[in-house]
Amino acid sequence: MTTSAYTLALVDDHQIVLDGIAALLKGEPSLQIKFTATQPLEMLRLLETAHVDILLTDVMMPVMNGIQFAKEARKRFPGLKILALSMSGEGELINQMISEADISGYILKNIGRQELIQALKKVADGGIYFNDAVLEEMTKDSEVRKQNALVHLTAREIEIIQLIEKEQINKQIAQSLFISERTVETHRKNIFRKTQTNTLIGLIKYAYEHNLIAKSEK
Repeated sequence: MTTSAYTLALVDDHQIVLDGIAALLKGEPSLQIKFTATQPLEMLRLLETAHVDILLTDVMMPVMNGIQFAKEARKRFPGLKILALSMSGEGELINQMISEADISGYILKNIGRQELIQALKKVADGGIYFNDAVLEEMTKDSEVRKQNALVHLTAREIEIIQLIEKEQINKQIAQSLFISERTVETHRKNIFRKTQTNTLIGLIKYAYEHNLIAKSEK
């Protein structure tokens, strides 16, 4: 191991993933694993004990998810470079991690050894790294946001779409929102017109594709 090796901290709630990453990086002289942990809170404690150049963190974790963890790590250790690792390449999630946690990169768990090493080195050197699949999803999410802005759905209309997705009929929606059934019907007509859909299935498909239904609703 050379003295110029970059030091890494790895966080994933599955030990087998940590073991796999360690196996992939074995024999790479420029990268040294300093800490591993299956719990974000445990890693925060470890990071207090020694300097680490790069934090490679999972995104979907119980108790504290990747976004919350990365934000806290960034707050406590401003110089730490953060690279997110996930099974999910969902553009909205990636953009959220960039804007809220100021990550330096995002990679998927299906990448190979050489790309993993390339990503870690680039981030350690002060660069950013998003592989092609991630960049494609980020672009799609940006396009969806633009389309949503052009459609001009109101907060009330989005709320009604979410209730429709829960299979509520007009009467139930009216009771839930404390409005009349006639008002609900007017909103529904406007929703179908704005989204250019003609059926409930088409509308729900549009809602999922344009992230109008919250993750907790899915």
